[in-house]
Amino acid sequence: MSVGSVLAAPASAHVLVQQAAAGSHTMTPERVWASAAAVLALIGVVLGRLALARFTGRVRTGNGRAAAVVAVAAGLIAVVNGGLVVVSADGGPGTGNGMVGGFVAVVIGLIGVVLGRRALARSRRTV
Repeated sequence: MSVGSVLAAPASAHVLVQQAAAGSHTMTPERVWASAAAVLALIGVVLGRLALARFTGRVRTGNGRAAAVVAVAAGLIAVVNGGLVVVSADGGPGTGNGMVGGFVAVVIGLIGVVLGRRALARSRRTV
């Protein structure tokens, strides 16, 4: 066995293990990660909007400060995770890397952060 054949084996094994292109409906781990970040961002937007409207629940009443804090935190986490998905993607949209979901998570997460910050600013003024 020559040194060249030993060094060539890992490269040929890598070619055999490469993934095929993902279909449009195939859930890859990257797409799941991006979708989870987008759902978290959407939760942040909903909580930010409810806090901004001074939502009062049946169990407790308040000015929405806790919901605003959660909205900001959820939005920031979604922005970071969506950004990581976009940065780590190997291909463009439609390749199964979660690129579109990452961009959606970033945009919606930023909206959640803005709504949460506005609600926090409003709660500080009224107290």
